[in-house]
Amino acid sequence: METVSNIHQAKTNLSALIQKVLNGEKVIIARNNDPIVELIPFKSKKKERQPGKLRGKIKLLDGWEESDKEIEDLFYNSQIFPNE
Repeated sequence: METVSNIHQAKTNLSALIQKVLNGEKVIIARNNDPIVELIPFKSKKKERQPGKLRGKIKLLDGWEESDKEIEDLFYNSQIFPNE
């Protein structure tokens, strides 16, 4: 574990500190010798996509592809500004 005693020293040696963290070391940055932050490697929260994961869990109702006639009529035949 390495403790950097001040922020100026951390900024000066940032590349080396990052490499130490990537190598598995623990790095703590202090302000006036009081520890304030710990550098840790970033871990992506994005999971890899798994095609077919939901197969068999989603059921489509009969007629799902048919449009609603009332909504279709409102979309194509209604006035944009009905009071004019």
